Parts: sequence; C-alpha cells; structure tokens
Amino acid sequence: MFGVRGWVKVVSYTDPRDAILQYKGWLLGHEGDWRVAEVAAGKRHGKSVIVRFEGYDDREQAAALIGAEIGVSRKALPDLELGQYYWMDLIGMRVVHRDGTELGRIEYMLETGANDVMVVQGECERLIPFIKDKVVLSVDMEEKLVNVDWEWD
Repeated sequence: MFGVRGWVKVVSYTDPRDAILQYKGWLLGHEGDWRVAEVAAGKRHGKSVIVRFEGYDDREQAAALIGAEIGVSRKALPDLELGQYYWMDLIGMRVVHRDGTELGRIEYMLETGANDVMVVQGECERLIPFIKDKVVLSVDMEEKLVNVDWEWD
C-alpha cells in the first residue's frame, strides 16, 4: 500500500517500469480468481510505480489488494520482432543440448541485469543464460524446444 487514499505500490516487470501504465484492461488475480480492474490513476514514484484503482478509495480497501497479481490480455501486448520472446511463451519448453542430451524444461525465467536466465528443471536444476547465438542456438516455438550449447559440468 502507499498513502491513505487507496494508492498501491505495483511491482512492474515492464521496461521501463512505468510502461505498465500504458496497458488497458488490467486484471487482478488473487488465489486463482481473476477480475477486471480499472486504473483510476497511476504514476512513477521514485523507482516504483503507484496506482489507484476505481472503487479502492481508502487504505482499508487498498489493503485487500496486497499480494494480488497483475495481468493483461495477450491481445494488449505489443507484437514482437523476429527473435524476441515473451517469457510466458518460453516457460515449459524443452531444453536440449546441441549433442542431443535433454536437459529438462524451463521452469521459469530470471532477470539478472547482464542477461536473462532460464531456470531449467530436469534431473537437476540448471541456470542457463539466455544469450542468443552463443548459448541459445535456436528456439522452435511450434515444437516448444530450445537448443543450447551449454557446458553443465
């Protein structure tokens, strides 16, 4: 929460952070229940983003939003250029080493600052940098397959 008039602090994964304010038709999810939420106002506040939702006008009402997730419709996302991927599309893909060894599936992605990292769960958990043309040799969206050149020993 932020302030007494229903403002809440939002953790945004957009780049830049306040780009999230450009999306329309936000969805708020709490314990698997998703509903549409209208943003009444939003702005960057220091390194954070704060918003006030329609119908949440005071601190007590805003407290109900603690722990909620924010989503938008897939249609609201910008089209990607060739060779770009949304993390949500990579999650669950099989990861195979160039020698044919299956390493596992992408469990989730991490942002490290230097590059994105695939967290691959197989016989063990592996952290593999998502560096195109060096580590990531190819991504086949139809086959849900990522080929890598990564020494895991």
